[in-house]
Amino acid sequence: MAGGLIPIDEARAFVLQRCPASLAVSADTLPGRFPASVLGAVVATDVVSAEDVPPFANTAVDGYAVRASDVVGASTQTPVTLKVTGEIAAGAAAIVIVESGCAVRIMTGAPMPAGADCVVMVEDTEFDGDRSVLDGTQTVRIMKAAKTGDGVRAVGDDVRIGDVVFAAGTAITPAVAAVLASINARTALVHHRPRVAVLSTGDELIDDGSTLAPGQIRESNRSMLVGLVDGCGAQAVDHGIVRDDEAVLETVLRRAANECDAIVTSGGVSMGDYDVVKAVLSRIADMRWMQIAIKPAKPFAFGLLTNDRGVAVPVFGLPGNPVSSLVSFELLARPALRRMAGHPEAAWDRPVVAAIADQPLKRGRDGKVHYQRVVARFAADGRLHVESVRAQASHQLAATALANAIAVVPDGDGVPAGGEVPVILLVT
Repeated sequence: MAGGLIPIDEARAFVLQRCPASLAVSADTLPGRFPASVLGAVVATDVVSAEDVPPFANTAVDGYAVRASDVVGASTQTPVTLKVTGEIAAGAAAIVIVESGCAVRIMTGAPMPAGADCVVMVEDTEFDGDRSVLDGTQTVRIMKAAKTGDGVRAVGDDVRIGDVVFAAGTAITPAVAAVLASINARTALVHHRPRVAVLSTGDELIDDGSTLAPGQIRESNRSMLVGLVDGCGAQAVDHGIVRDDEAVLETVLRRAANECDAIVTSGGVSMGDYDVVKAVLSRIADMRWMQIAIKPAKPFAFGLLTNDRGVAVPVFGLPGNPVSSLVSFELLARPALRRMAGHPEAAWDRPVVAAIADQPLKRGRDGKVHYQRVVARFAADGRLHVESVRAQASHQLAATALANAIAVVPDGDGVPAGGEVPVILLVT
């Protein structure tokens, strides 16, 4: 690469090789459900069900449990009248037996009574008699035929004993947690969710809401990065703003390495003049300072800081400009943190899809891949279309904040209107 720039793929490979998946830990459940702390964690081994779901045959609808042979040919013109001999609510035992010529009123989720093999929805019936007391004189007119199995959830219809419900590498979403509860999976072996220290450095930064003094700016990267870390399945630990003092910064970094599994900093990674972050990390960690052939986010640093337990903790040094920091995180830190969290390789990165540029995505030739922030939407042709957020400078976060995708524009003259371009979807 010209000018000593390295390809993005080389930088990614260097980082990922040094960020292995965490050890798996057993996650205890609370009675009937998984604790919120486990949501987002990744299953480390296949989850095999020890129970059927549902555990008994039950009705999928409110209606009447009947014998299919009794309602052959039933219609609004030729209804079939059956004697109502009982009622079963959800949670009750099915102690009644459905004889030929009879029906049992049944509520959604209630167990199927012996003798019945189907359920007719209540909307397709007309009840005759006193609903408050079933004394054998009530009848129901069935106005729609049913066949065996209609309206019935069979035993194991969702999950059977011995089924691999979730393969290793599955992230525990709220729906996955619900299934684990439904099969009485009281524990599951999951990967540890990495704790990630997030900090910003610089005497010019303030975040206390006070009036800006000359030369001061409001800290914003940390707020963004905490959200990005949490959003990728890790756990952000906010270490605040650290002033430009080498001793203080070293203390904070060493504490972060002892308390957390990774560290994310922003600022102080550019080539050139002396910077406190570079000075400290170069001295206490095994760092590689990179210039990557991308725009924005060319400067990037990565290394390992050994903590007091002898564990090498990854350090991600992101550029200070907010847009560069976001892009750098998406391309390099996010996939590494997801690997550490136990996600399979296919899930390290956000989805990349082909889109149509509704306007030219202009750029000049400079030997770099450009990552332009865009707004993506599906159009009437069924294709994903993108438009630039216009303001593409690395400090213009307000415009980038509205983007829901990043267009990957290779070195060259850009993408013409109507041209196809790969985009990274930021909203999945």
